Amino acid sequence: MTRSILIVEDEKEIRDLLVHYLRKEGFQPLVALDGEDGLAKARSEKPDLILLDILLPKMDGLELLRKIRSDREIAHTPVAMLTAKGDETDRIVGLELGADDYITKPFSPREVVARIKAIFRRSLKAPEEMEDKVFEYAGLGMDVSRHEVRFKGKAVSLTSKEFRILQALLATPGRVLSRESILKKVWGEGTYVIDRTVDVHIAKLRQKIPFLSEAIETVKDVGYRLRED
Repeated sequence: MTRSILIVEDEKEIRDLLVHYLRKEGFQPLVALDGEDGLAKARSEKPDLILLDILLPKMDGLELLRKIRSDREIAHTPVAMLTAKGDETDRIVGLELGADDYITKPFSPREVVARIKAIFRRSLKAPEEMEDKVFEYAGLGMDVSRHEVRFKGKAVSLTSKEFRILQALLATPGRVLSRESILKKVWGEGTYVIDRTVDVHIAKLRQKIPFLSEAIETVKDVGYRLRED
């Protein structure tokens, strides 16, 4: 099945270049020229991945990302941010909002395609041995095959990265997972992300499921551990 990629980019030259390369690689490119159009198409088309510029008319990319992550129907969609800004603050804000990757302009179209393939390869599917797993932990339930999380019966909307981090913790209660091991499990080998990325996603998990603030213990200078139930 052909995977669809929604490109939310107001610069025609960049947009057309991405469309050309994505089509050449066998993807189905969709386009939106501003943030409002991007949100509408994300909801109507439900793409497999979104390439999202930060500096957009009508609604900036960070606000659009915030709306995507708060919409249960599309919250799980992987999002790679495109921006000319190299400032760390923008990266951190994007990660806090649930971005899956961050690509700084100018970029090579081949690099973008490679990053997209890496996201699909590493992030969209749980490891085969875990695909049919169902976890239960202190009122928290996770169905891996259905990509569903519930706490005390109420559905919780998580990004793909948040889901996989929680999955890794639920699979190893009582065991310390280093930041490095979490990066490898969730982002995969060869992906450049900083350790702070894990901290940002753990913070989001604790915010979305408050009881995890105590259940997920921070092990200083090492990583995180889920208390044994």
